[in-house]
Amino acid sequence: MVVLENLTKTYVLQGKRKTVAQNINAVFPTGVSVALLGRNGAGKSSLLRMIAGTMLPTSGRILSTGTISWPVGFAGSFHGDLTGEQNCRFVARIYGVDTDEVIAFVRDFAEIGQHFYLPIRTYSSGMKSRLAFGVSMAVPFDTYLVDEVTAVGDAQFRAKSNRVFNARMEKAGSIVVSHNLRSLRDICDAGAVLENGRLTYYHDLADAIEHHRSNMHIAGDV
Repeated sequence: MVVLENLTKTYVLQGKRKTVAQNINAVFPTGVSVALLGRNGAGKSSLLRMIAGTMLPTSGRILSTGTISWPVGFAGSFHGDLTGEQNCRFVARIYGVDTDEVIAFVRDFAEIGQHFYLPIRTYSSGMKSRLAFGVSMAVPFDTYLVDEVTAVGDAQFRAKSNRVFNARMEKAGSIVVSHNLRSLRDICDAGAVLENGRLTYYHDLADAIEHHRSNMHIAGDV
């Protein structure tokens, strides 16, 4: 369970203030996959980063009864001079999970051959994405954060990625940001709409999508 208590986030840019979270109080239940909806610039990614702990709120706090992932597929924390194997080992040690199991899982999942033992700076963007998604799936979490992850590889590899993610969802929940409503319907049970700094939670995803579409229509975005 992830609890937002009086959560506020305000940016100041060129002397102008923009609040993307205004005194939000909400609960994301354990084991539920929630679609986080909102127009571009509403603050969805900022909210995910605050939940992940990589961004501090202006005020308020976030509580959790379980473990929370970094954004699935995020490769920005990899060290380019370390090999794929070494980066996997580093992540496993940080999260206190079995190093050999993580390395074996990611090596088999990513399917990048001997590149796994080469520095990440030599990787193509596709190889890096495969490695990043594999590492995200190798470490078990109670809640996975997903921010517009784009599937990589051929159809067979994408299908494998979906199978692994769905298997994780059998024992965990997620908070998912995506503009692809079809994907959200496949993944999520519930929804939350972020608009003008306010968050409205819906136990039924269809209600959240209806609210979101109404917002977009009013704004002339669709």
